[in-house]
Amino acid sequence: MLVDGSIARSTVARVIPSRPFLKWAGAKTRLVAAIRATAPPQTRRLIEPFAGSGAVALNLGFERNLLADTNADLIEIYRELKRSGEQFIATCEKFFTPRHNTAKTYYALRTQFNASTDHRHKAALFVYLNRHGYNGLCRYNARGGYNVPFGRYDAPYFPRKEMENFRRLLARCTLRRADFRSILAAAGDGDFVYCDPPYVPASATANFTAYARGGFGSHDQANLLAACLAATRRGACVAISNHDTPETRRLYAEADEIISLSVARHISRNGRKRTRAKELLVVYRPSGPAGLSA
Repeated sequence: MLVDGSIARSTVARVIPSRPFLKWAGAKTRLVAAIRATAPPQTRRLIEPFAGSGAVALNLGFERNLLADTNADLIEIYRELKRSGEQFIATCEKFFTPRHNTAKTYYALRTQFNASTDHRHKAALFVYLNRHGYNGLCRYNARGGYNVPFGRYDAPYFPRKEMENFRRLLARCTLRRADFRSILAAAGDGDFVYCDPPYVPASATANFTAYARGGFGSHDQANLLAACLAATRRGACVAISNHDTPETRRLYAEADEIISLSVARHISRNGRKRTRAKELLVVYRPSGPAGLSA
């Protein structure tokens, strides 16, 4: 079933979502109402194999959450915030000073981050790099080195309130650094799975899949869908976001629900140059025991 995105957008417009503490390209803060509407009322747990900024879990409000990602730096930040709380927040805040907001210091700390083996220090540096680097990008080179350039902001915002809010969410979360295959293999009856994978490129020059080693190609997209369908046969409900392209239309042609959305893009530092892109939110309902007995 195809749903006009204007319906979902009007719903989202009435909601003021909580913002995550990390800037994140493609974060779903503005779409949480549309995503929430796809979750069955009997949901007992949210599972996110591509946790990203955590915006979805932060706003859906489930008591049980499994947040996973292959990005080790990201999961370590969440683990550090969960176990150290205020002490970790205070460590991060020390980097948000005028003397740290220069290109020379940024690149020195980026080099330090790539070489560090101290988990807390590296996690705090990631928060610094995320807020001082270019517009919420998270990108690595072929050797696994974080390589986002300096963002040149006048006074980067320190997200203390957002970190405190996110810490409260983490008390209800299990965190795992893992591939989507192992996470989806654990999904079943009563689970709502939301997948926000690296997108199919909207064009030949718009590929942002290098936020973790190895990228995410068409074979991965197909494997993800197969793992999601297996989860629905065990009773899970699954929603997936992706670009609206001929390729994704073919890939998700058998979805129970296809919602077309127009979403603002925030990669450019100049707000006047930011554009809108077409996305799909597709839903696969349970086809296993829970679905059959409904």
